[in-house]
Amino acid sequence: MQLDLTRGSVGGTMLRFALPMILGNLLQQCYNIADTVIVGRFLGSTALGAVGSAYTLMTFLISILLGLSMGSGALCSICWGREDMDGLKERVCTSFVLIAALTAALNLAAFWGLEEILGLLQVPAESRALMRDYVWVILFGLPATFLYNYMACLLRAVGNSTAPLLFLGISAGVNIGLDLLFVVVFSWGVAGAAGATVAAQYLSGIGLIWYGLVKTPQLRPERRHCRVTWEGIGQIARFSGLTCVQQSVMNFGILLVQGRVNSFGPAVMAAFAAAVKIDSFAYMPVQDFGNAFSTFIAQNYGAQKPERIRQGIRWAVGTAAVFCLLASAAVCLLARPLLGLFVGTEEEILSIGTTYLRIEGAFYVGIGCLFLFYGLYRAVAMPAMSVVLTIVSLGTRVVLAYVLSAIPAIGVLGIWWSVPIGWALADAVGFFYYRGCAGKLEQACRL
Repeated sequence: MQLDLTRGSVGGTMLRFALPMILGNLLQQCYNIADTVIVGRFLGSTALGAVGSAYTLMTFLISILLGLSMGSGALCSICWGREDMDGLKERVCTSFVLIAALTAALNLAAFWGLEEILGLLQVPAESRALMRDYVWVILFGLPATFLYNYMACLLRAVGNSTAPLLFLGISAGVNIGLDLLFVVVFSWGVAGAAGATVAAQYLSGIGLIWYGLVKTPQLRPERRHCRVTWEGIGQIARFSGLTCVQQSVMNFGILLVQGRVNSFGPAVMAAFAAAVKIDSFAYMPVQDFGNAFSTFIAQNYGAQKPERIRQGIRWAVGTAAVFCLLASAAVCLLARPLLGLFVGTEEEILSIGTTYLRIEGAFYVGIGCLFLFYGLYRAVAMPAMSVVLTIVSLGTRVVLAYVLSAIPAIGVLGIWWSVPIGWALADAVGFFYYRGCAGKLEQACRL
């Protein structure tokens, strides 16, 4: 199940590593979509809007944990490339303790501040109770989400992207089955949909932790590795902290945009909830490809192979561009029938959602390039640059969303157009920075 990304064909090795990650997140999107379809069809558009807003909130909270896990995974990839097994195991121990403590603090804070969060999101009165019920249950699954994402990032760091896929596949099937049981048969409403997700999350989280500790000895610390030092905390914090900031800033910006969307009422909320699921499903593969690309670069950076890094960059850019163009064509052509899966024949919601998808979908190549820049800078120990790109992209999106949508002649279209404009500006910054630091990266690989 493990691949050595420092040897063999550049394109073939990267693709074999990336495919399980892509399939895994497509599965995750499938059961997110299953939640949305079941809620939309059986509980109505108001419940759909509430669950959609809750999804944006949970994505923000999970992004903090995912960013921490991705940062520690990048550091472990560099250790793996250097064949520093003791250093790898020490970092596993330190990062687990640190991220587990932060997960507990985040979970408690979310429970304590739930009412304030609902107010920040400008949730309409008719959706507020439903969203509160959904979020209250779904928050109990946050520790399980930490377990899964932490171990998945560590396994990918050492070249194993298959095991996370297997556990996620089982979890997805369980989630869909429990959705139908809790919502359709037991009539537990949005709380039932949330309960199904939480049960599936614990199955995948506990299962993958067991696999990582029992089946992957390279990641199992011995007693001598189980010491938490300030030096170790500082190193993990440098990698994980900035990656966490990048991920959380990105999703916090989306959360602010969600608040502006909610201010346009339940129809726009429902259209946005359904369209975002389709949007995420369409570009998720290139996001996962960017994460696989990051691991590839990190291992070769640790192994000091600059020529292989250059080949990997060229191959990844071409592959991501082709995929994004195909995804753009599919979403623009099929926007309306895809939305119909969620909202049936509700014409107002279909019209709003179709416009959103055709605007966003036409520019997927922008976000594809951005994911590659994130992965590159994270892999070569420059996570601060990923934060800068995120601030440029999301800062532009948030500011334009509020400014343009306040103009009566533009309205909600301003929110939709702010997204590709933000992608384009961040790509330009990432490209010019890369042109300026390419020589330094090669020199660092030869040290």
